[in-house]
Amino acid sequence: MNAHFVRGGLMGTSATVDAGQEQHLRALEYANRVRLARARLKRKVAAGEVSAAEVILECPWQAQSMSISDLLMSQKRWGRARCRRLLVSLGVPENKQVGTLTERQRLALAAVLTVKNAPAETEAAAQHA
Repeated sequence: MNAHFVRGGLMGTSATVDAGQEQHLRALEYANRVRLARARLKRKVAAGEVSAAEVILECPWQAQSMSISDLLMSQKRWGRARCRRLLVSLGVPENKQVGTLTERQRLALAAVLTVKNAPAETEAAAQHA
């Protein structure tokens, strides 16, 4: 038994167990909140309501610990190969978290994504001008 005799009675381990369980439950709640918010963000990116470039530049709390490849692949028509090609060309690791991108990496990624996701009419008009 892990109990110690102290002045005034028996000191058990229940206080530390309760605190440990409470901390564990708080961590689970936070993880669920992040997971649900991240899923909502990915749905918005897939629907075109929010661009991946915006997420990269603004870096909302739910995207800070998300890998850049997860964010990029949540876009329509973006698979692992396309994502990998882009990140290799910019020298950014696939598993890099959005929140740990440098300013240079953020700006470069956002610029490339903005050009790649520009509507076809805009690109055609720019070529004819």
